[in-house]
Amino acid sequence: MSETIQSGHRRQELFIKKSTRVAASYLNRAKALSEMPEAAKPFFNVLEDTYVKLRELSEKESRKTIGTLCVMVPSELIYAAGAVPVRLCSGSYTAYSIGDDTIPRDACPLVKAVMGFGEIKALPVFEQCSLLVAPVTCDCKKKLAGVIDSVKNTVPLHIPPLKKEDADTEVFLRELYRLIPVLEGATGREITAGSLAQGINIVGEAQYEMSEFLWYRRHDPALLHGTQVMAIMNAYSYMPADAWARQMHRLNREMKSRLEQGKFVSRKNQPRILVTGSPIAFPNLKIPLLIEEMGGILAADETCMGERGLYDPVSVIDPGFDGMMRALASRYTKPCTCPVFVDNSQRVYRIRQMIREHKIQGIIYHVLRGCLVYDYEYQIMEEEMGKLNVPIIRVESDYNEEDVEQLRIRIEAFIELIKLKEYADLQGWKNLNKNKRK
Repeated sequence: MSETIQSGHRRQELFIKKSTRVAASYLNRAKALSEMPEAAKPFFNVLEDTYVKLRELSEKESRKTIGTLCVMVPSELIYAAGAVPVRLCSGSYTAYSIGDDTIPRDACPLVKAVMGFGEIKALPVFEQCSLLVAPVTCDCKKKLAGVIDSVKNTVPLHIPPLKKEDADTEVFLRELYRLIPVLEGATGREITAGSLAQGINIVGEAQYEMSEFLWYRRHDPALLHGTQVMAIMNAYSYMPADAWARQMHRLNREMKSRLEQGKFVSRKNQPRILVTGSPIAFPNLKIPLLIEEMGGILAADETCMGERGLYDPVSVIDPGFDGMMRALASRYTKPCTCPVFVDNSQRVYRIRQMIREHKIQGIIYHVLRGCLVYDYEYQIMEEEMGKLNVPIIRVESDYNEEDVEQLRIRIEAFIELIKLKEYADLQGWKNLNKNKRK
């Protein structure tokens, strides 16, 4: 065996040792937050299988898998082609370190992590994929689509910058039609009207269970820690949607039982935090864990690795093939709150809605270093939250743990600020009522 090959093997062994240890640590910390529902444990097992035990996607039918690098790839089309989508947006610092040798210094850590896994060839779910679909959402994803093609066959998917007009949807519709023969070539299966309807129904079941779960998540006091919710949502990336929906159905039944028994994981006066901004991809659960370890409760998230991925179902008006394709194109553009679109006013509306529904008392705006599209919108969000008198803080980070203590101090101070604000508001309300009685 040559010295170069031996060096490559040693590098891979060191990578596996470190990456599995970090992933296991984050899983254990998330589990330790409180007594976790039994029905939530299989989701954690999936993450453990993927990042700790390094297993391939479990598939009884041995269907092919298609890797996706963004939530904007219609998984319905992949199911229609007889394959299973695997979302490869990772939060691995170890993979990020490998990708840092190839990707420019100021690129976002998510892109570096994806490239790192491509180069080190140590993540079975990545190696298992027959094809990667890379939406061109930002400059980093655009260049990643070209670079990662050297290690895995990759097809770029153009995302229009505008979404208001029908002509904008037509642009994306043409992209989806262009994607069809590529998927068919990778899987050997034809996409028909029947298989597309079936794919829409498969994802629709997961969206239905998700909508019921969100009803339970809104409860105050909380029935489940938000960090554990983020892990459950990340598990969707590595499970067939029908299997995820069946397990989510079991979790919903257990959540109902917890509500009836009054089994809560938070107190009534615990600060309820919403996280928005850059994606929070496993194993990088640093921000959610700090929020809840510092006394807050992560009551909601507006991120593409969380609620947003399954929030809007496909609305089919015309059941014909073209009608379903148009419904897909509309679903993945018009309601989408991703900041890659020029006009993203819907995101402000959505967050306002979530503040009311989840009784949010403060917002942590998460920015991955190099993620300019999300960073660009912070000022708008800060102004809007000022109008609502809702505290907001911008937190910038990447995947390393060197900034944990600094983040811990800032997040703890923010939570204390919310407590003081709530106390002051309560005292003001009491004084107002006292004056009225006089």
